[in-house]
Amino acid sequence: MARVNVRADLWETLWSFAHRVLAVNLLLALAGAPLMLALGAVAEPWRYPVFFGVLALPLAPAVAAAFAYYADEDPRPPLTRLFRLMRSRARRSLLIAVVAGGLIGVLVTDIKVLAKSLPAAVPLLAVLLLLVAVGAFNALALVGTPVRLAVYSGVRGWALSLLSLGVLGTVAVIVSQAPLVGLATLPGCALWVVHTNTQAQLARIVRRTG
Repeated sequence: MARVNVRADLWETLWSFAHRVLAVNLLLALAGAPLMLALGAVAEPWRYPVFFGVLALPLAPAVAAAFAYYADEDPRPPLTRLFRLMRSRARRSLLIAVVAGGLIGVLVTDIKVLAKSLPAAVPLLAVLLLLVAVGAFNALALVGTPVRLAVYSGVRGWALSLLSLGVLGTVAVIVSQAPLVGLATLPGCALWVVHTNTQAQLARIVRRTG
């Protein structure tokens, strides 16, 4: 049998990626534990959007910390650094989550109300809903970047933004069907994809304006 030779730097890259994904999954599991417990206990969670929205707020600092953790140049940054990143980004990320959550709530309500009385307005509201979601994730991912630039980069790089939302939606569906396996492996990978896409979007904007 032929011997498979893999370069040492490739192994280091693979282990670094696995280390970061597992650390991010752990943080997300801790931050999302109250939400998951409530979802398991309530039969119709969509009837209580405010309650579950509040329970979901701790995920915003965790997601912001995950993006910053992926951007860390240390091959294997310690787990304690991830928790420090979460604390340092808590205020901005919570503000972003509250504003985005409020706008999403208003838009979803408008879509429900206007679906029958004014259906022509629904596509526009749906586009605005996507823009709010893209802007929120880009603002969380591009820490230290002005919010306007983060939103602008997400809109200009709309293809990558749709890819990110598609990946997140797919992971959400898988987790809903197989919570233990999904939560243990997929969220960290999905956020890595979003992080990579947002960095590419920002780099494209910088090159065009530089």
